[in-house]
This record gives sequence, C-alpha cells and structure tokens, in this order.
Amino acid sequence: MRVLLVGSGGREHALAWRLAQTEGVEIHAAPGNPGIAELGECHPVRAHDAEGLLSLARTLDAGLVVIGPEAPLVTGVADELRHAGIAVFGPSAAAARIEGSKSFAKEVMRVAGVPTAAALSVARSPCVVKLDGLAAGKGVFVCHTAAELEGGLKAAARAGGQVVIEELLEGEELSVFAICDGARALPLAPARDFKRLADHDEGPNTGGMGSYSPVAEIDADRLSEIVATVHAPVLEELARRGTPFIGLLYAGLMLTNSGVKVLEFNCRFGDPETQSIMPRLEGDLLGALAAAAAGDLAETDLGARDEAAVTVVLAGGSYPERTDSGGPIQGVEEAKAAGALVFHAGTAVRNGRLVTNGGRVLNVTARGATLAEARSSAYAACERITFPRMQYRRDIAAEEAGVAR
Repeated sequence: MRVLLVGSGGREHALAWRLAQTEGVEIHAAPGNPGIAELGECHPVRAHDAEGLLSLARTLDAGLVVIGPEAPLVTGVADELRHAGIAVFGPSAAAARIEGSKSFAKEVMRVAGVPTAAALSVARSPCVVKLDGLAAGKGVFVCHTAAELEGGLKAAARAGGQVVIEELLEGEELSVFAICDGARALPLAPARDFKRLADHDEGPNTGGMGSYSPVAEIDADRLSEIVATVHAPVLEELARRGTPFIGLLYAGLMLTNSGVKVLEFNCRFGDPETQSIMPRLEGDLLGALAAAAAGDLAETDLGARDEAAVTVVLAGGSYPERTDSGGPIQGVEEAKAAGALVFHAGTAVRNGRLVTNGGRVLNVTARGATLAEARSSAYAACERITFPRMQYRRDIAAEEAGVAR
C-alpha cells in the first residue's frame, strides 16, 4: 500500500519510521523532511494545499492519507480528500474544532459531562489564559501572580482573537492518545511531555521539549477508565452533532487530587509524545489507521512493548520566539550509531549539508529496559550532536527516573 503522510515535523518522521516497518508499505510524504526522505519519497506539496494533496494522492494511487499537523485539519483538508473518495486518517474540519476552538471544546465537554478546568468569567490570578484558536502549543499562559496575569493578557492581546480564562489546576500532566473511528476509541500507551523551555519547568511554554513513556501510575485499568470518562463521551457528543471524529483524539490531562481533568483536546498525534510512543508500539499501526479511516475499529488491537522510551528535543537558540536557519548540523549519524533514534523536526539539506530549518530542530529518542536506562542513552546521544546555539533541557524524565538534578 502507498501511504501519503502529510507534514514535515518530528511527529511525521516518527510516524513514517513506524509505518515503514509494515511489510509492503511504500512511504510518501508532503512535504516531508530529510529524515523522512531516508524512508520514502518526499513531494514539494505543502500540508495546507488541499488541491495539491488531492492531485498527489490520485497520482500516487494512495491507499491511505495520514494528516499529521493540526492546521490543515482545522481548515478542512481532510474533508476535501474524503469527499473525493480518498481514504483519510484525520478528522473533518467540524470535528477538528475540538482543537481549533477552546471555547467549542469547553461546550462539548460541558454537554458530554467530561471533567475539565472550570471556566472563569473574570481574569484573576491564579488562572490560565488561553488563546481560543491554534497557537502551535504556545498560546497558553499560566499565571500564578498578578504580574504574570498582566503579561499573559498582553501577550494574548498581541496574538489577537478570543481568549478563554480557566482555573489553574495543580497536579501531574498526562497525554492520552486514542485512534478513533467515529464511535470507538483505541488508546495508545500514555506519555508525559515537558512544555516549558528550560529546566525545572521554567521559561515560556513551547510546543514541547521532551517526553517519555510509559507513565508509571497509569496501568491498563486506569487507562481504560480515562478513555471511558474522557474520550468516549466526547466521541458520542460529536457524533450526536453530526460531526463524527475519525482520527487521533489526544487528551491533555491533569491528574488532580479530585481526579482526572481535561486541560485540552487536540485533533492529531502529539509532538513530541509520538516520538516516545511509536518505538514502544506493538501491532499493525497501518492496519489500525486504515480501519479507523474506514469507520470500523471493532477487530483492531494495539499493544506496547515492556520497555521505556525517552525523547529529548534539540532546539535552536532563538526558540520559541524565532526559528533558526542554515546552521550546520553534525553528529546525527554518530547518535544513531550509538543506538538512538533521531527524528528530524526542523531540518533541511542545502548544498549537500544538513542544516537547521526551524525552532525544534531534532528529536533524540532512546529505548531501554527502564526509564533511567532510556534516559541515559538519550542524553548520551544528544552529546554527539551539535549545531550553532543548540539548546535542550537536561531534566527530561529525571525525577521519574530517580535521577537527582
């Protein structure tokens, strides 16, 4: 089967890496990146170009199109392809509003009875200020003090658009992905990501600076309970509205003293959690994505290997304010030779050299029998890679692995 993977980031490289392990699959990507190009063929079609993607899918006779990023889903790229008879893993624009509008998501959760942070009518610290629309993971401002609230409101005003004010929840965060066919939810292994730029959860929010899986406190029974409490009611409510969700429903959760509460929903695979989940995945991922796209996951099952995975994001020196471009990257092959997986996130090839071309440049993932072992291997691999002004957190999964910082 020819699979067309839409996107160009680390998440898409991780998906391509996992899908390429399926016998008989041929990987194509639009636009892809240099890492994905080692696994299949990349095509110069942008992720938001619905007409170009439709033409490419027809030319390739693609058996399945998998859309990675949220922006093309929210703008309806999946609808265009699906209406033309192309099998697509990714929700319609109407269903993707679960990520595209936080106020819409709040309304869906209210009607569905899903526990979430309370909405506040007045902005008063402590609270959380969120941009209502898409913001690439950078539209959330956690405000513990009046000064932080003032800064968050000013940043939100500069971005423009509607904002949502919520209570500030305390606890441990958790990411739970579920492959959905419009009615059923098939969960993947839980993961935890690190959103702040700097060690000890300091600095601005980012798209994510690292992740790990598994999460020790979430066993199979707890995972099933979360899906029944969080994912299933939302799927039912979206179907009731005539907008069934077919794709990856990602719940960002907070484990509070009063139970699990939803921080946000996303309509696609998370980044960088996918990079830690894919190496542990057992079973036929392509079969599961195709079954969901066809609307029938009834006979599909996926598991997870009894091992750990840790991902560390290597970012440019200007991230998250600006992207880096043109800086030579060295040491990727050495990191891979040491046993790590190196997923490209913001790279390009210019004059035959691998260079930086984004904010989050590379994702270094390592596996191990324990979280501590995986973490040690990931950081050893990071030390082999260099590019100008490279920055990364040194504390990813440190506390969970029992490593003093």
